[in-house]
Amino acid sequence: MLPVQSFGLLEHIYVAICVLQSDNYIKQLMWIISPQESVHDLSPIESFRIPSKEDLRELREEPTDPQAQQEIINSIEEVYFSSDSFDIVKYELERLPPVLSLQELEEYRDKLKQQQAAELERVTSLQTGLQLAAVICTNGRRHLNIAKEGFTQTSLGLLANQRKRQLLIGLLKSLRTIKTLQRTDVRLSEMLEEEDYPGAIQLCLECQKAASTFKHYSSLSKICKNFDISHYTKVQQAYRLLGKTQTAMDQLHMHFTQAIHNTVFQVVLGYVELCAGNTDTKFQKLQYKDLCTHITSDSYIPCLADLCKALWEVMLSYYRTMQWHENHDQDEAAAVSSVSDGSNVIGTEENSFDRSYVKKKLEHGLSRIWQDVQLKVKTYLLGTDLSNFKYDDFIFVLDVISRLMQVGEEFCGSKSEVLQESIRKQSVNYFKTYHRTRLEELRMFLENETWELCPVKSSFSILQLHEFKFMEQSRSPSVSPSKQPASAISTTVTLFEQYCNGGNPFEIQADSKDDETEDVLASNGYESDEQEKSAYQEYDSDSDVPEELKRDYVDEQTGDAPLKSISRETLRSRKRSDYNLNKVNAPILTNTTLNVIRLVGKYMQMMNILKPIAFDVIHFMSQLFDYYLYAVYTFFGRNDTFESTGLGLSSSRLRTTLNRIQESLIDLEVSADPTGTLTAAEERKEKVPSPHLSHLVVLTSGNSLYGLAERVVATESLVFLAEQFEFLQPHLDAVMPAAKKPFLQQFYSQTVSTASELRKPVYWIVAAKAIDYEQMLLLMANVKWDVKEIMSQHNVYVDALLKEFEEFNRRLNEVSKRVRIPLPVSNILWEHCIRLANRTLVEGYANVKKCSNEGRALMQLDFQQFLMKLEKLTDIRPIPDKEFVETYIKAYYLTENDMEHWIKEHREYSTKQLINLVNVCLGSHINKKARQKLLAAIDDIDRPKR
Repeated sequence: MLPVQSFGLLEHIYVAICVLQSDNYIKQLMWIISPQESVHDLSPIESFRIPSKEDLRELREEPTDPQAQQEIINSIEEVYFSSDSFDIVKYELERLPPVLSLQELEEYRDKLKQQQAAELERVTSLQTGLQLAAVICTNGRRHLNIAKEGFTQTSLGLLANQRKRQLLIGLLKSLRTIKTLQRTDVRLSEMLEEEDYPGAIQLCLECQKAASTFKHYSSLSKICKNFDISHYTKVQQAYRLLGKTQTAMDQLHMHFTQAIHNTVFQVVLGYVELCAGNTDTKFQKLQYKDLCTHITSDSYIPCLADLCKALWEVMLSYYRTMQWHENHDQDEAAAVSSVSDGSNVIGTEENSFDRSYVKKKLEHGLSRIWQDVQLKVKTYLLGTDLSNFKYDDFIFVLDVISRLMQVGEEFCGSKSEVLQESIRKQSVNYFKTYHRTRLEELRMFLENETWELCPVKSSFSILQLHEFKFMEQSRSPSVSPSKQPASAISTTVTLFEQYCNGGNPFEIQADSKDDETEDVLASNGYESDEQEKSAYQEYDSDSDVPEELKRDYVDEQTGDAPLKSISRETLRSRKRSDYNLNKVNAPILTNTTLNVIRLVGKYMQMMNILKPIAFDVIHFMSQLFDYYLYAVYTFFGRNDTFESTGLGLSSSRLRTTLNRIQESLIDLEVSADPTGTLTAAEERKEKVPSPHLSHLVVLTSGNSLYGLAERVVATESLVFLAEQFEFLQPHLDAVMPAAKKPFLQQFYSQTVSTASELRKPVYWIVAAKAIDYEQMLLLMANVKWDVKEIMSQHNVYVDALLKEFEEFNRRLNEVSKRVRIPLPVSNILWEHCIRLANRTLVEGYANVKKCSNEGRALMQLDFQQFLMKLEKLTDIRPIPDKEFVETYIKAYYLTENDMEHWIKEHREYSTKQLINLVNVCLGSHINKKARQKLLAAIDDIDRPKR
């Protein structure tokens, strides 16, 4: 290998000498024959007097002890040099001690005098030095003027020839050196053939030492960072004259590889030394990988930016080198085609082969150079732990790497797997720490949340938030090409084309603060003062009713309505269910909801920049929604007493979801088992403690309908959050890896879609407490049901129950003045209250000990009176559980055989209610054996709770 390397070095030196000699010779010749500047054209410094010998001797004198003088100057405090207006006298007087000592003052005065004398001497020395320089310049220009006037053209010609002679002597010396190295090469080959290995090694060392003196000849290496067309053209011409075009390509790639290594090392070394505050040589001796570990967090981003900028310059030079060869090949091909005499066929074929070799070599070098760049940046990326970086700083790192990967795509079509894997590792590591902190913050927000309405405009959209600005460009597929900007239609310009003649794609751009402005909040929750005034007006006329409510039916999902006309009576009935129709239909959400949405936007930003971590990001996003859902249920929906009613308030899907969240995400604060495995401890770190409701939220007051306003804000904000996740589903699905898409589908089908189902258990608690059902049972117990005649007047308990519903309606109106109660919420509340009332009626009828047929008729009368008055209070149709009451009353008229069949079909009634039917209805008409048979049938029936 050594002889080949030595021969390459000889060629390298020879080419460099050719280039340098031609350039230097022309420059020297032009300097000799060109007219020089007139002394009079220069600044008028000849006005200086010529110093005498004594003056010159005085100017050349140096201090007797420069080191002592310098120490005195260094002892001067910096405050004396702070500004021209600095009051030295005042400063020194303020520094005087309370008790003055004459000896100390004199010593301090002598010190100040020494400092003053030293500083004056330095200023005087500098002044005299400048004067001496001015005199030398004046004399030099005077002598040049004399030479210009006194020399003839012949004299200048002699000088030019002399200069040429000196250049040729230098060239001859270089050629002799090359010849010596070439002979050494030959001798080295002979020694290797003679197996004189010790002598060959010694000769190699001497050759290497001699060759090191020619490092200044770096013709090819100069273009690796700053490509120069004229310089590179001369270098290629020199190699072509040598017939070593292919060798030039091998040397070129070696220089580019070395340039990448040197560039990254120098950039990182500069930042390390800057941060260390010294130029300790120990850093220069470190390997690049070890050097990267010394980068501080503060300097990480600027160093990364400078690193990418420097690497861009190297790749741009290689790109421009390829451009030069493409253009040169085209020019040569055109020149060859114009000459068709065939006189130089062999030379043409040889040139064609060289061009083909160079082209393939350059194309192959693209991937090699990009691989080197990737490895260097990967080492830098993994050299620092980024888990504690600020979010914006980490996003900036992702932006830079994303831009670098774009460069790689344009440079050689690479997918940058090395960079993707390294940034994926850092991103997952960072994101776990970041997400853990955000979950803790979410718990803190939820525990301090008072569930007050966050006033946003009715036109609020998450796309108006700064965190979702990145989605705007991807949401305009419907825009016609004619309306799109010209830049979007024209052919995409690559970064190399854009920055070929200047600039750098990695220049740090200051973020525009105007882009971060948001206009989503409304004053007091209303769009205008007029709307605020009319928010709580009563519905005196049809003109107060919004247009959408004048339609017969409004679809809750789409807002569409059929064209069917609607009656005035139906309009009036609907007014009772929506409790503030004039209030702006703004989304119901809290500050915590808004924070979660912003977090989702930040997560999606990171996922959009780095798609390989899409699954991790979406998984963490799902945990944000899970924890919010679990908190709302824990605060407002969990009540074991009402859950035991058997009405199926929580669907099996909702219960499954809540159990999954509790097992996978919630830390139930159970003391850790000291003998537990490390895996269990790690799993617990991933969990979050169960949140606790703020003590400022009161849910026990009947005047506020047991915190109905807070319950509405909490539950409907969760529904709103679920709607935003539904809106983002197509975007998430587009970036989700195919193998992980079942997780996303399961999250939406089993979790996001259950948000609205949480309304039932939350509002059931309000409905169960809002009306005094126990009082109604007591009133029903006082009614005599074994009457002998048909009654025309209903019982008092019906009026009491209706009065409870009227009070409930009034309280709903009061609450609606604080928070808009959406139509689905009011419907659920009314449905729960009516369902509970009807079941209380059945329970009251089941407590009857004696009942006649006329008493059964009285039950029907009471229930019909209740239904008639209730339908005027609510527009819910049909009345919930109406058949539940009617069917139970009619069962009193059944025969023994029909009763047994009826019991087997109607399992919605409790055992007590069925036993009452047997004992009271058929007790006096059947024998003991028949009664026992019916009671046994009741016991055998498995009655699941509804």
